[in-house]
Amino acid sequence: MEPRPRDLGTRSEILVPYEADPSGAGPGGPVVRVRDLRMRYGDADPVLDGVSLDVAEGQVVSLIGPSGSGKSTVLRAISGLHPPDGGTVDLFVEPREMGFLFQDDALLPWRTARQNVALGLRLRGSARTEAEREADRWLARLGLAGLGPRYPRQLSGGQRKRVALAQVLALRPKLLLMDEPFASLDAIVRHHVTQDLLNWVESERIAVLLVTHDLEEAQALSDVVCLLSRGPRARISNRYAVEIPRPRNLIDARGHPAFAPLLQRIWHDLSDEVDQLGGAI
Repeated sequence: MEPRPRDLGTRSEILVPYEADPSGAGPGGPVVRVRDLRMRYGDADPVLDGVSLDVAEGQVVSLIGPSGSGKSTVLRAISGLHPPDGGTVDLFVEPREMGFLFQDDALLPWRTARQNVALGLRLRGSARTEAEREADRWLARLGLAGLGPRYPRQLSGGQRKRVALAQVLALRPKLLLMDEPFASLDAIVRHHVTQDLLNWVESERIAVLLVTHDLEEAQALSDVVCLLSRGPRARISNRYAVEIPRPRNLIDARGHPAFAPLLQRIWHDLSDEVDQLGGAI
């Protein structure tokens, strides 16, 4: 698929055809490519200045970095929520084929779980009966069979997060952007919800760009971990290939011989960035 033009604020470009590079793109076709991204808010120094990354079909890429390094800003640029000030964003999918999972779920409190999941399908033109039938199928796949009639207030935090996940996956995205979506969950619920997501990502070959502060989560889920330098003018200071085979079980991944040495290396490099910043992760 040819890349789509993207309005970049100060300039507009149609990008050259994709060329695989060792910084991120896996064996699948490209889904998004970012080159020399520059982002600023108001008259302040740029938050990002020169960020480049690739996400390929079926690949999970994580963004980590000190607080204020612009991790979420990268997602906003790719999604179109905030036009870049410079650089290029190359999308190889239609905008409707992109999903965004936020830290806080976006469930409507006056709609049931079934109606929340069906909402996106209805907006795309599906009949109500078919949309709600498909919503029930996704709820069942994520362990929520029979909970369709419940309202968000009647669900636990983990159940609400699964509903939010079903809401996104029901639209069958080819690119999934995630901004610390599981940070509010306790450890056991977080593990189960994350494993559910990983199973679907692997089976459907969804491209994922994940922002997280959890280094173990980043490594266990990802094929590539990208470290953003301290801001302002943050850029990717290092990339780490996670050489753990797929399909992947999160518990087994943490026990893989390659896991601990790479985690130590990432932690050391991140600590250096934080120490230079004099701030926090």
